[in-house]
Amino acid sequence: MTYIERRAARVLLIDGEDRTLLLHGGDPARAGQHWWFTPGGGLDEGETPAQGAARELFEETGLRVDPSSLGEPVHHEVIEFSYDTRLYRQSQHFFVLRVPEWEVSTAGFDAEEQRTITGHRWWSAAEIDASTEQIFPADLAGLLRKVA
Repeated sequence: MTYIERRAARVLLIDGEDRTLLLHGGDPARAGQHWWFTPGGGLDEGETPAQGAARELFEETGLRVDPSSLGEPVHHEVIEFSYDTRLYRQSQHFFVLRVPEWEVSTAGFDAEEQRTITGHRWWSAAEIDASTEQIFPADLAGLLRKVA
């Protein structure tokens, strides 16, 4: 198998009630399969993980932050997945950003995000633990407890 190597950055956006924002979406090549995931995505050429995380956060939630406000990554993982019939190996860093509250705006979605992201909601770690839905990263509730 040949993988497309990809670098990415994601944000654990945590509100004043200790809930994290997750987006809901799927793969256009696998109709009917959906999952929840943190804001973030692939880095542009020359972007640092913090710059990419800040850019993606703005595009996907409308929240504009200076990359330096994200601090250092709190988690790193390498995952392999398929999307739109292509195989990816993605090295991704996770940042934490706490906000008292935030009203999500999807006005910054690009065409691909408009096509594949179907919703969002705020989740507590307990709700993530209790859910039977697919949620990424795999141990998100544990990661949230670690950074609490």
